[in-house]
Amino acid sequence: MFSAAVFDMDGLLIDSERAIRDAWQSAAQERGITISTSQYTSVVGRASAEADAQLASFLGGEKALEEIRQVVISKLRVFPAKPGATELLTGLRKREIPCAIASSSSTTEIKQRLEAVGLAEYFHSFAGGNEVPKGKPDPSVYLLAALRLGISPEKCLAFEDSQNGIKSAVSAGMQVVAVPDLIKPDTSNCLIELDSLNHAVQHIEAWFPNAKTST
Repeated sequence: MFSAAVFDMDGLLIDSERAIRDAWQSAAQERGITISTSQYTSVVGRASAEADAQLASFLGGEKALEEIRQVVISKLRVFPAKPGATELLTGLRKREIPCAIASSSSTTEIKQRLEAVGLAEYFHSFAGGNEVPKGKPDPSVYLLAALRLGISPEKCLAFEDSQNGIKSAVSAGMQVVAVPDLIKPDTSNCLIELDSLNHAVQHIEAWFPNAKTST
């Protein structure tokens, strides 16, 4: 069916979405500003520049955004890998399935967060939100990931947790495995919805029937 796998990162491979949301809400509250959960989730999955513009509108301008960002950074530490992430990536590597990241985070953040939990080594390439003109739900970041793998989007299986991410991957021509995190997205146009990446391991052979098996 498929020849490659393309993964979102935050909220899918890395358990970061809740921690980042809580840090922004806490830092804003310290300045007497309230960011509602619905306001914050409206920026989830968007490219960095788009997310920054929206957050600045909530916080009262770019100066406030940058000041609060520094507080957020001080609150955040290493994010753990989501359950099943290592097992799934190990299974794909054993079958020599090339994998890429298509994330709204910057490439620097992608590499730092994945290296911190030992997942960076599983990926052939990275595509970040800072490298494309429009973020998710625009398909640009998924198309860039497929281009760097050298595999057509239709032969790539995407793994996503958010509504914007699913729209992005589908618009790029990919089928999607949905693993919801903060907010349950509409998964009606996805290949399958799973509760956890733990449940994806059992599907590897069906999704990648022509893959090699190495020991």
